[in-house]
Amino acid sequence: MGKLLAVVVLVVATAGGVASWVMAGRAEGPIIEIAEPTAVGQTGELVLAVVAPRGELTRLAVVLEQEGTSTALFTLEPGGEASLEPAGEDRRALRMPLGKRTHPELKAGRATITVTAARPVLFGYREAESVVAHEFDVRLTPPQAGVLSQFHYVNHGGTEMVVYRVNPPDVESGVRVGDYEYPGFPASGAGIANADPGLRVAFFALLWNQDVNTPINVFARDGLGNESVARFDYRVFPKSFRASRINVDDAFLERVVPSIAHNTTDFTLENPSDLLASYLSINRDLRRQNNELIAALAERSAPQILWEGAFKQLTNTAIESGFADQRTYVYNGQEIDHQVHLGFDLASTAAAPVLAANRGTVVFAGWLGIYGNCVIVDHGMGLQSLYAHLSTIEVNVGDAIERDQRLGRTGATGLAGGDHLHFTMLLNGQAITPIDWWSAQWVQDRIVRKLREAEAL
Repeated sequence: MGKLLAVVVLVVATAGGVASWVMAGRAEGPIIEIAEPTAVGQTGELVLAVVAPRGELTRLAVVLEQEGTSTALFTLEPGGEASLEPAGEDRRALRMPLGKRTHPELKAGRATITVTAARPVLFGYREAESVVAHEFDVRLTPPQAGVLSQFHYVNHGGTEMVVYRVNPPDVESGVRVGDYEYPGFPASGAGIANADPGLRVAFFALLWNQDVNTPINVFARDGLGNESVARFDYRVFPKSFRASRINVDDAFLERVVPSIAHNTTDFTLENPSDLLASYLSINRDLRRQNNELIAALAERSAPQILWEGAFKQLTNTAIESGFADQRTYVYNGQEIDHQVHLGFDLASTAAAPVLAANRGTVVFAGWLGIYGNCVIVDHGMGLQSLYAHLSTIEVNVGDAIERDQRLGRTGATGLAGGDHLHFTMLLNGQAITPIDWWSAQWVQDRIVRKLREAEAL
């Protein structure tokens, strides 16, 4: 009787084990979700997630297939550039670059990504597997750009404008000058009537610290990294920038350092009692921080031209310092610092009214470190004007400004040696000389002429 019972128990256990083994083989594998790519070009990205209890996976393989060729993109092994990341209790995510630049074997056309994932079942003795195939497009044809305007003359440190057409019209485009890119804007925003969607206008600059032989081209780039470049004729006029020496004395340090430290709450001096060291930190580090904020304001520029005609230099002012002056700072006969003065210092009487150089919208009005009380006006398409060292500010961010509207009064706030207006122009956040924009002839020839010619096309 005992032997029979043992046999019965063994048969039942075996049957139960077989049933468990069979059921484990029918278990559902991990859930595979492929979010990207829908299309790739020179650039792209693979984005997927795998869902399994507690995120446990025994296998994960991602294979790229195109025209009969298979390439392994990922396997569940330690190391490599791509790795699984936790994305919840049961979810694991994978993100990795996928495009022509990272995978040169890609060709234009359709391609497939096959993802195989497995999770442990039956205490790890078996696996439950899932396989998902995902098709996508490989697009390698770049957008096209062609320059329409003629006669481009660029003053070193100054601005120019180009009119061009891009196809398809919704891609990113503009002018690249060395490492700097200046965005293009719809020509309708420049007042060209009935402009087709692909017609673009872009202002660009050859900055004071760029070589006169820096390459300048129009570019068009789609969201997949496919890019074309259009060359055009231009001529650069070199400019000489003045060198000057600025004497710094204790009286100046005692006046400016505590005031800047008190008003600039997001900048900390290591030893405020050491006025010279604090001044050098302000002149170097705070200057850089302020200029980064100024550059970021370019993102607020309107997509249409807000200004009208030539810009206006502040009336009845003498030029004390020019654009891109190479300054050497001297203390007790010793050279202590070197900086570049990126604007014009315009002086008249103390607390003189500061008038807007042209129409626009206020994008900054407040304290700005070395610039003291400062107003920045946006004139559209990346062009802005800056008014610094003011004693008072009489406008607010968001105000629409007319030419000759009062913005405040001159002063000696920030790193000012005396009462004056520090004025400069900015293009896409970079300082440019105002001299071009003060000239009605320059505005007529460099901008208005090209817009009229484009309108007649």
